[in-house]
Amino acid sequence: MFGACQRRSGELPRAALRLYSSHWDFSGAASAAASGVENSASVECVGSDQASTSVLNFTGARHSYSTSSANELQKMVKTSSVLGWNTIDKWKSRKDLLPPTSILKKEVTVSHPAARIIDGKAIAQEIKDEIAEEVEKMRIAVGKVPGLAVVLVGSRKDSETYVRSKQKACEEVGFNSFGASLPETATEEEVLAAVRKFNCDPNVHGVLVQLPLPRHISEERVVGAVSIEKDVDGFHPMNVGRLAMQGRAPLFVACTPKGCIELLLRSGVEMEGKHAVIIGRSNVVGMPAALLLQRQNATVTVVHSHTPNIPEITKNADIIIAAAGVPYMVQGSWLKPGAVVIDVGINYLEDPDSENGYRVVGDVYYAEACQVASQITPVPGGVGPMTIAMLLSNTLDSAKLAYGFFDDSS
Repeated sequence: MFGACQRRSGELPRAALRLYSSHWDFSGAASAAASGVENSASVECVGSDQASTSVLNFTGARHSYSTSSANELQKMVKTSSVLGWNTIDKWKSRKDLLPPTSILKKEVTVSHPAARIIDGKAIAQEIKDEIAEEVEKMRIAVGKVPGLAVVLVGSRKDSETYVRSKQKACEEVGFNSFGASLPETATEEEVLAAVRKFNCDPNVHGVLVQLPLPRHISEERVVGAVSIEKDVDGFHPMNVGRLAMQGRAPLFVACTPKGCIELLLRSGVEMEGKHAVIIGRSNVVGMPAALLLQRQNATVTVVHSHTPNIPEITKNADIIIAAAGVPYMVQGSWLKPGAVVIDVGINYLEDPDSENGYRVVGDVYYAEACQVASQITPVPGGVGPMTIAMLLSNTLDSAKLAYGFFDDSS
C-alpha cells in the first residue's frame, strides 16, 4: 500500500500487516481523538450520543470537552495566521496559464504517439482480477465477502453514474454492495444517520459518501463521521495525518493518488531520486499524491495557482501528475523530453460534432505531450479506471482486517 503499492494476489500490504496487531487500539484512540473536531462515528455503535467527548492527551490521560469547546477550538485553529488562507486554488485567475482557445475547439487525433501509452483500463482490470481471486479465497475460507456501502444525497446525474459504476465494479469482483439514496432535501442529521448505520453494520467494510453534497450539508462533518476502520476513500483526518508522518502508516490511502502510484509502479517507472512535480494541491489528489511520492523517495515539488513560472518548473520534472482541473493546461512545451506524465484531469468541453455534445479531455494537451513524454496516461482510459480499482482494493484490505484473513498460499 505504501512504498510499494503493487500487490501480488493474496498478499496484504505490509503497512496493513504492521497495523493489524494494534488495529483496534489505534482505531479506538483515533476515533476518540478525532471526535474533538470531527464527528467521528466509531463510538456511535455503542449507542453513545453524549454532548461531551473523551480525548486522549499526549500523556495518555483522557479529558472531556464539550461540543461547544471543540467547535471553539476548531474555529481558533482555522483562523490562525500561521496556517495562512485555507482556500482552494482558482486557476481561472491565471490567464497566463490557460491554453489558447484554438486548441480547445477541435480535437486532434494522434495516430503515432512517440510516448508509450499507460493503459489505465487494462491495469485496472488486472487489479480487479487479482481482487476477485482473493475474494473467492476469502469466501471459501471464512464464508464472508467484502461489503461496500455508498451514501448518495440528491439526484445529480454524474453522481448517480459514479455510484452505478461502483456497484457494477463490486458485482464484478464478488463484493456485496449496499447503498442509501437520500433526497436533495435530506437534513444533515439524516445523512449522518445513514453513515452511522453502515458504520455499525459488520457486513460493510467500506463506507463512502458520494461528493459533492448539497450546500446545506457540511461535507467536513459527514465525511468525518465515517468510521476510520471503514474509511476506504482515505479522507479521514487520522488516515491523512498518518500518511504525512514518517514511521506511520494509515489504514487507507485516497484512491486516485494511490491509483497514480500504482500506475507508475506497474509501468516500471523509477521514482527514487527523481524530480516529481504535482500540479494542484487538493485534499483528494494533489496533497496525498505528493506524500506518496515522497514515500517512494522522489523529490517532490507542488505547484498551485499562486506559483509563478510553472512551465519553467515542470520542464525540469521527470514525473508530472497534473490535477488542476483545467483542460489542456499542460502543453508539450511544458515538458522535459522523456518525462512521465500522469493526467488526472477530467474536463468536459462542448463539441457539437460529438454524440453527447461534449468530449472528455484531461489537464494535459495530449496531442503535443505524447510526442515529448516517454510514457503518458490518456483521458479517458488512464487514471479514471484506477480510482475504482483502488476503492475495491481498500475495501478488500478492510475486510481482511475485520475477518483476520491473511492468505499465505501465494
